[in-house]
Amino acid sequence: MIEVEVKARRGPEVADKILAMGAVLKGTEHHHDIYFNSPSRDFRRTDEALRIRIKEEGARLTYKGPKLGSRTKSRLELTVELDNPMAMEKILAELGFRPSGEVRKRRTKYTLGEVTFALDDVDGLGSFLEIEAPAEDDWADKQEMVLEILKRLGQGESIRKSYLELLEEQRLKDVPKS
Repeated sequence: MIEVEVKARRGPEVADKILAMGAVLKGTEHHHDIYFNSPSRDFRRTDEALRIRIKEEGARLTYKGPKLGSRTKSRLELTVELDNPMAMEKILAELGFRPSGEVRKRRTKYTLGEVTFALDDVDGLGSFLEIEAPAEDDWADKQEMVLEILKRLGQGESIRKSYLELLEEQRLKDVPKS
């Protein structure tokens, strides 16, 4: 499955605009994401991601392939449910995978047809809007759709970097220069 996604800094009143489009509030979740790097290749260089996401309804292991195209964060996404995220973390460690970062956020979700809107408050980064739609071979069409929705909501330019990448950039900015 390809996840077609755009992300932008969140402006005021976006929740009201999403509801005005006819979207339905699905609820709020708290995410704790633990990212891992491979012993055989550097995921930062290959533009891949492997994470364990822990939230109220359970945990999942997700692999994200390199981004497709240059305008959105569209990419292959494969996810499996985990009964025991701590055991999965130990299995990954035994295989040589090492934690590369963590992201914590509060996410409020809305849906409109096949489109999901996520209003994220990310620890250390601030507030964001993500618009996602699933795709198969039609990812380029879905890309245009989510970009058009972002434009209609007036939320600025799409950000292609992940929260993990943005947090790393923030950490580097916060390091005192000698």
